[in-house]
Amino acid sequence: LVKIAHQTVRKLSDVKGISEAKVLKLKELVKMLVSMEFRTAADALEDRKNMIQLTTGSVEIDKLLEGGIETGSLTEVFGEFRTGKTQLCHTLCVTCQMGVDDGGAEGKAIYIDTEGTFRPSRLQEIAERFGLDPQMALENVACARAHNSEHQMVLLQTAAAIMAQDRYALLVVDSATALFRTDYTGRGELSERQMQMGLFLRQLTRLAEEFGVAVLITNQVVANPDGMSFAKDSTKPIGGNIIAHASTTRLRLRKGRGENRIMTVFDSPTLPEADCQFAVSGTGVCDATE
Repeated sequence: LVKIAHQTVRKLSDVKGISEAKVLKLKELVKMLVSMEFRTAADALEDRKNMIQLTTGSVEIDKLLEGGIETGSLTEVFGEFRTGKTQLCHTLCVTCQMGVDDGGAEGKAIYIDTEGTFRPSRLQEIAERFGLDPQMALENVACARAHNSEHQMVLLQTAAAIMAQDRYALLVVDSATALFRTDYTGRGELSERQMQMGLFLRQLTRLAEEFGVAVLITNQVVANPDGMSFAKDSTKPIGGNIIAHASTTRLRLRKGRGENRIMTVFDSPTLPEADCQFAVSGTGVCDATE
């Protein structure tokens, strides 16, 4: 019902066998069952109080994010290679299964892998660290390898069907932009790429709102030709304004000393701009070492 309520009349009319008159009647019926009207800010605040946040495995990151990764919204993590993006995804696949009192959401996870970096063995190591049964932790994570941007869109539809059958707390896409970057090349295809990426991100946002899952996407970076070569950070996330507006919270990861990494709140409607240090170990994301 929620999905029908959120769709436009034009989109629903495209379904074979349904006329525009039937669509309008259906929309009227759904309107009575699904609330899409104004509400007070006080009601919105109460909903925010009941929102579950997923622990990242690092006390410092959880402090930075004021509790952890939000459910019901889209969080983007971007940075260079070897900054801990994939390790954060793996860690959250395990922590989301923990009890609410322990920083989890007692739900399963879906992992869409576009770069071939998903490693089940790492999930076992992280599960042992948090005192969970490694085999059960693996059973609670559904993973799929996307081979092109169209396949990536199809997997998202499959994920929606899976989430309707069981309690899921996390949806990971690692990385959300890699396949769009290779399938659409050159300035001539830039407009089409951005449009398709916008549709994909809109679908992710809908899933986050409809099922109350935390959606975590990773993004690649590109050298910023506008920035000076001696600037503090001469890279910028790819995807432009499309991905910038779609993401609720944007987090930048950078390399620090040794195994340490630095996370910065790049953009957020609630969090102040700040950063913290964390480390990447054999058991996922953890607190920084001196």
